[in-house]
Amino acid sequence: MRNKVKRIKLVVAYDGTNYCGWQVQQSGDTIEERLNNALTELLGEEIKVIGASRTDSGVHSLGNVAVFDTTARIPAEKICYALNQRLPEDIVAQSSCEVPLDFHPRRCYSEKTYEYRILNRNIPVPTLRRYTYFYYRKLDVERMQRAASYLVGRHDFKSFCSVKTAVEDTVRVILSCTVEKSPEDVVAIRITGTGFLYNMVRIIAGTLILTGIGETEPEMIPQILEKKDRKAAGPTAPARGLTMLEVKYGKST
Repeated sequence: MRNKVKRIKLVVAYDGTNYCGWQVQQSGDTIEERLNNALTELLGEEIKVIGASRTDSGVHSLGNVAVFDTTARIPAEKICYALNQRLPEDIVAQSSCEVPLDFHPRRCYSEKTYEYRILNRNIPVPTLRRYTYFYYRKLDVERMQRAASYLVGRHDFKSFCSVKTAVEDTVRVILSCTVEKSPEDVVAIRITGTGFLYNMVRIIAGTLILTGIGETEPEMIPQILEKKDRKAAGPTAPARGLTMLEVKYGKST
């Protein structure tokens, strides 16, 4: 008798430095492909995961979410331990559990949190080079925070997404956007929202950097939003400074 199909949810952390992003590509090593191959080997059936966020090349994660269906008998909560034995050291399943068969990581209501980290000092720190964007010009964090406050709420973020974005609706909801500097000279931009556009967080980071050095006034953010033009916003900050922190779902999951 065929075993019952069950859907497994994984929480996945990874260092994205050596990967061409999340999504499987014709050429290039990706997180999704590594998970598919390791799970297929572990469970003895072809597995294709579905991810909550298709992070770009070089972007990191502490809590991306992926699901897959399986008929394997291995307990859901044990899968992450067995899976990690088959994954490289820079990809780690933090947990695994069974979820309802209709749970979809991109279609269910969720709140995603990203953090963009900038090392803001005169000299770089080699141990931080993979996970921060080194920027030597002094950033005014108070100005950056004022600018960030204008991004909170429901807005059309067309100015803050790549021209390659293949969606018609560019309205998104930002629940919080904060900027803080640590004693170690790391400026952290933390953004939580219910959905994000292609390169949106990195473009927000690039725009806030311009505000931090005085090239853009904080009060110009509403005008940038209103223009709905990618050229109105700042540059796309480098991928290495971006980490997906977590994805929160409703109580049912």
